[in-house]
Amino acid sequence: MTVLKGAAIFGQSGGPTSVINSSAAGVFQEALKQEAITAVYGAAHGIKGILDEQFYDMSKEDSYELDLLKTTPSSALGSVRYKLKSAEEDETDYKRIVEVFKKYNIRYFFYNGGNDSMDTCNKVSKYMQKVGYECRVMGVPKTIDNDLFGTDHCPGYSSAAKYIATSTMEVYHDARVYNTGMITILEVMGRNAGWLTASTALASYKGQGPDLIYMPEIDFDMDKFLEDCTAIYKKNGNCIVAVSEGIKDKNGKYISEYGSDLAQQKDSFGHSQLGGLAATLAAIVKEKTGAKVRGIEFSLLQRCAAHCGSANDVNESYLSGQMAVKYAVEGMTDKMVGFKRAEGSEYKCEIQLLNLTDVANTEKKIPREWINEAGNGLNQHFIDYALPLIQGESTPPKEDGLPRFAKLKKVLVSK
Repeated sequence: MTVLKGAAIFGQSGGPTSVINSSAAGVFQEALKQEAITAVYGAAHGIKGILDEQFYDMSKEDSYELDLLKTTPSSALGSVRYKLKSAEEDETDYKRIVEVFKKYNIRYFFYNGGNDSMDTCNKVSKYMQKVGYECRVMGVPKTIDNDLFGTDHCPGYSSAAKYIATSTMEVYHDARVYNTGMITILEVMGRNAGWLTASTALASYKGQGPDLIYMPEIDFDMDKFLEDCTAIYKKNGNCIVAVSEGIKDKNGKYISEYGSDLAQQKDSFGHSQLGGLAATLAAIVKEKTGAKVRGIEFSLLQRCAAHCGSANDVNESYLSGQMAVKYAVEGMTDKMVGFKRAEGSEYKCEIQLLNLTDVANTEKKIPREWINEAGNGLNQHFIDYALPLIQGESTPPKEDGLPRFAKLKKVLVSK
């Protein structure tokens, strides 16, 4: 194998998680050890930081602060939602990326994100090959949505699932303190895949979770929902419902749009910006039943709760970044690091490499056989899948009773 000497750059993209910085730590700490890598840069706000020539010299950071990234939530370098046009449509951004890479002799590009980020990674990789610029490109997976193709699960999901299941159990107890009944509707993130909302079933597994769970994999029937919700409330005096923000009716209309004539706002990738579903359903249920109804939106809390992290998730996130560097130095390119679960009752995952072309913009949804026949809950297949992922405790170190998160110097690189 020919040794490729040059600088490495790492960027973060898309929605943050409580462990995305653990992957960053894996990349930085491993890259700083490699003789073939002459400099290690962190892009400010992902691909935009490269286009704007704004990135940091990670060799200037204290090793202790880099280690603290493992338990620091959100995207330490700053994230971005920026969609590269296809090179066939417009080469402007690609030419600029090559220009920057040549200027700083960047020969290793690591990009950390979900579906859209892997699309960016794939486009950059293919363009580098097209123009003959030798650069090893590796995708580092990240998404609480758990919907990346080919990998058993995605870094970020396990900790979010643990937080959601834990919070659901806490809400379960809080919703039962008074002698008057209540219907509680929990809104969980998830546009097209219901993995996060499904994690509330872990609370139900412990006897302290939702009575009904609705996910985008199944068309939402408002009449059937109201019928089931009312029946449970009348029988038990309480009812807890978990819903994915992206549930739609059979006509493809988001339920969050019910009762509103306003068009959904779009982000830079053209995705509808969802939210407010719990309040929408709460109003409909209250009008139908006359019961006390509370809508709770977990919102950003589910993706930044590092205080309730899964040790498995933190360790695997670090490993994915570390192995991306090792494989790239060994000569691999145009791949995303993924996980393959070993057979048997004992949980164990092995690293596997996936083609970026296969991963880009392909969503993995919950298998229909993991969802109950009525389409409003999960069965044991999902429990067996998810329970091992949330094992082990991870919390940031504390100072004065509060978490101590990483404080990076962010020394800008200039030439």
